[in-house]
Amino acid sequence: QVQLVESGGGLVQAGGSLRLSCAASGLTFSRYPMGWFRQAPGKEREFVAAINRFDGTYYADSVKGRFTISRDNAKNTVYLQMHSLKPEDTAVYYCAVSMSRGGLPAGINEYDYWGQGTQVTVSS
Repeated sequence: QVQLVESGGGLVQAGGSLRLSCAASGLTFSRYPMGWFRQAPGKEREFVAAINRFDGTYYADSVKGRFTISRDNAKNTVYLQMHSLKPEDTAVYYCAVSMSRGGLPAGINEYDYWGQGTQVTVSS
């Protein structure tokens, strides 16, 4: 079955950087769009970034210019490089795969499988 496992979260000071990884198994990874979402305490899960099979990318306005999504199809892994982190970036970050959509999906309901999440905490 499809499994997604995130790693790389942690505690970082404001202005710092982190790189999240999401290892996928049980699917032909290179065929599908991948996305990153996040959920802060008391808030709804929100879109962060997506990458399609052609390495096209799409970002939420709140992270544009600071975060970069990329994929390594040989390693079945998608990454989220985060720079200039802010306290408001604090959240649990989830990766997801869309097996029913093409393009660059940004809606939660457009993704079919999710990882367990990794905590990112940015201190001020």
